[in-house]
Amino acid sequence: MAKDQTVFFSFRSCCCILVLLSAISSIPLLYWSYFFGYDYYSYIQTTVNNKKEPINLLRFPNAWNHLVFSSVPPQRLLKIALFVKKWPAEHHAGGLERHALTLHLALAKRGHELHIFTASSSNLSFPLYPTMNNPHFHISRPTAAGYLDQAIVWKQFQAENASGRPFDVIHTESVGLRYTRSKNLNNLAVSWHGIAYETIHSDIIQVLLRNTTEDPAESHALTERVKKVIEEVKFFPNYAHHVATSDHAGDVLKRIYMIPEERVHVILNGVNEDIFKPNVSKGNDFRSNLGIPESKSIIVGLAGRLVKDKGHPLMFEALQQVFKENSTFRDSVIVLVAGNGPWGIRYKGLGSNNVMVLGPLEQDQLAGFYNVIDVFINPTLRAQGLDHTLLEAILTGKPLIATKLASITGSIIVNKEMGYTYAPTVKELKKVLYKVWEDGREILQKKGKFARERGMKLFTATKMAAAYERLFLCISGDEKQADNYCIYQPQFI
Repeated sequence: MAKDQTVFFSFRSCCCILVLLSAISSIPLLYWSYFFGYDYYSYIQTTVNNKKEPINLLRFPNAWNHLVFSSVPPQRLLKIALFVKKWPAEHHAGGLERHALTLHLALAKRGHELHIFTASSSNLSFPLYPTMNNPHFHISRPTAAGYLDQAIVWKQFQAENASGRPFDVIHTESVGLRYTRSKNLNNLAVSWHGIAYETIHSDIIQVLLRNTTEDPAESHALTERVKKVIEEVKFFPNYAHHVATSDHAGDVLKRIYMIPEERVHVILNGVNEDIFKPNVSKGNDFRSNLGIPESKSIIVGLAGRLVKDKGHPLMFEALQQVFKENSTFRDSVIVLVAGNGPWGIRYKGLGSNNVMVLGPLEQDQLAGFYNVIDVFINPTLRAQGLDHTLLEAILTGKPLIATKLASITGSIIVNKEMGYTYAPTVKELKKVLYKVWEDGREILQKKGKFARERGMKLFTATKMAAAYERLFLCISGDEKQADNYCIYQPQFI
């Protein structure tokens, strides 16, 4: 048997074993592949794109990011309605808003007509996009709780929908458009960046970290969370199509929330690959400007909101202990912290020779930040979605350290070549910090190269936008043309 045939047979056999284990245990295939350190993603991309038979996209079980869509804008351009609680300034976006910004500006650049229904509490003008004339803003004042005023945005939507050309597709980021308005819209897709079922894991972690006797308030909070899950199971079917931003969330929507598979589509988050990319010169400049001494052989990066549920109490305690118990680690490692929040002050207390708190950074500065670090850590305790900071680090060619949460281990750090994961305890976090230090820069660079190669296949804004565009074309109101877009002809690779 030829060498390449032997490799393929072994590859296929391993995948068959994983499929069997998944079927027997009802545990999703991706988690078995992660357990065995096997790159199931490569298998998906190879097998899907080498099949001859057309694929019904509405029943495609994996992330659409694995598919190869044309880089040329389609002949048919869409009129898209977007409902999002907040439309941020380009350099100050986070989470759900960052997703809306990145995705829909990419779609507008491809020629689609975009109408953004969002809220603003001030009279400040919205950002202008000189190279594009197709983003249109429909502004309303937020409710007292900071959400979209459903009565007002619905009137705005109806007025624009009746103004000549109706909307081809409607997209809502989470419950921007509530289910009471969405239930009769067949050409609507909702993106979920976190669901209540995932949050239960976060709640359990928080209770265990407190390490106290059972608190009636905690039991009540967990009970309320279960009620929230039941509430979501009841109202989620009122949305025609669901986009899960992680493989785990897609699995939960199908199995736990019992939404039919043809209405659940996994499209992983993506970030701007033109901004977040390797740039040695930019990294060197960033290091020079900060005055980081050459004696610091490992630079660890943290970024995001410096708050409790992002895991910073755990991170702070682990760093404090490691710095105290190991002087060599303390002398050779420095931690850069980008972001703001109450834990920023505490990090400063660890000493400027050990930790530098940089405050919030704009995107161009973030690109320099990622390029100067050797490894990026996200200590989040929130079991929800795919954090953009992890994806930004990957595209910049950096390995990751992250908590063992289902969305992260199921979609991002799927094997040890991508980085390191740990159970959310101080003891386990210290272990992984020491492991990174012992591995050293050469191994970290190899992991970072692997991470970027995989990231460019899955986590770019271009990949994400192409997948959403195809979904929108598929579910659009024009049934005669939609059928053609719902069928995918594999591209041979």
